[in-house]
Amino acid sequence: PFSKFWFNPKIINAEYLNVEGPLIIACNHKHKLDPAASVLSTNRVIHYMVKDKYYEKPLIGNFFKWMECIDVQTKERSVSAITNAMNVLKDGGAIGIFPEGTRNKTDNKLLPFKKGAVTMAKETGATIVPCAVSGSYKFRNGKLMFRYGKPFKVSKEEDLNEANQKLKDEIEKLLNENLKESL
Repeated sequence: PFSKFWFNPKIINAEYLNVEGPLIIACNHKHKLDPAASVLSTNRVIHYMVKDKYYEKPLIGNFFKWMECIDVQTKERSVSAITNAMNVLKDGGAIGIFPEGTRNKTDNKLLPFKKGAVTMAKETGATIVPCAVSGSYKFRNGKLMFRYGKPFKVSKEEDLNEANQKLKDEIEKLLNENLKESL
């Protein structure tokens, strides 16, 4: 409630998050508070994948542990993070992931997408809900917008490159809708 009051976000199509079973929320990533998108939009527990460097900071590290985030070791391929995320999905839970892999600090709408979201969806049968975040996290400025796209699944036969491109295209389309609406 505090975050909804403070940021006054516009949340569009949150009903798409009402998915039974395993769920992956895949979102663009421009700001460190972007995980708030799904946390403000659903009552489900969302296990976000968070880089290990944030766990080294006592206050924020404890916050991420309390939020049941998944610790991603960045110095090497984080097998434990992938295993933990897959276990959450196999248990019918929800994870949040940024397919760009890091915050986009460029002028490009999106960075190249990594294939983790579509790979996990294919392996676990999880539903992917794309999300686009735009605007700013400033006190009640009314410009923060979270827009969800239609849920979809990645079939066992589907090519991961094609599924990843579909996800990227959908998030870009949602971003464009956000920009058009904010004009």
